[in-house]
Amino acid sequence: MGLTSRDSIFEQAKEWVYEAGENIRSNMYNQLTIETKSNANDLVTELDKKIEKFFAEKIRGLYSNHRIIGEEGYGDDVHSLEGTIWIIDPIDGTMNFVHQKRNFAISVGIYHDGIGQIGIIYDVMDDVLYTAVKGEGAYKNNQKLPQLNKDVVLEKSIIAMNSYIGFNDQRINTDKIKELIAVSRGTRSYGSAALEFAFVAEGIIDAYVSLSLAPWDIAAGMILVEEVGGITTTAQGDKVNLLEKSPILTCNQEIFTTLTKDYIEIK
Repeated sequence: MGLTSRDSIFEQAKEWVYEAGENIRSNMYNQLTIETKSNANDLVTELDKKIEKFFAEKIRGLYSNHRIIGEEGYGDDVHSLEGTIWIIDPIDGTMNFVHQKRNFAISVGIYHDGIGQIGIIYDVMDDVLYTAVKGEGAYKNNQKLPQLNKDVVLEKSIIAMNSYIGFNDQRINTDKIKELIAVSRGTRSYGSAALEFAFVAEGIIDAYVSLSLAPWDIAAGMILVEEVGGITTTAQGDKVNLLEKSPILTCNQEIFTTLTKDYIEIK
């Protein structure tokens, strides 16, 4: 992906994201069909599907050689990260969308040969657009975000995590998580992985950990966090595989070693 084509793709992707956001706002109060997927709390609406289909049709119409990884079934059967791949979550935080009509986002990450080039996260209801282009920094509504604070220590950090992590989850050492909750300044749960990544990039939370995130949950956010000096790995500290679900940690690098060594112990 050359610099000229990347800039053009970035501008086109932003245009589509804004159009999709307006589509959501215009239709969200209509009577929606709500279905469940892997469990009773894993929700999907017809609007999730409609928005992903919108992106898929736009991408295939303009970039026929690009491939798509999507949550709702309109993507391609992707087994490698070669070439240019769009990784899309049309509504990240569907439960928030259904129950609260806020605190959800459109997430679009664009990768070329496995390297993140463009990340876009759009907080639809607050009309806040987070963007990043590799090597050019990260932005919030066109205001450049500063590099993350290098003086952060765990005792003064706010950690985002799903609330169930500390309660008898067999995948993780919950005693260590309870210690983390006690030693940190505070914990939060926003219900949208994309927004939690954006908040790490913005520096308003210092880390986010989740035990199972899919590529579409993290693809855009990883690019934003990297552009401000943060780090994203599996919760064990390994490189993320964007073709599978993983336990994920994204954080300020200053607390990464402490978190992975002393508190996040995956069984």
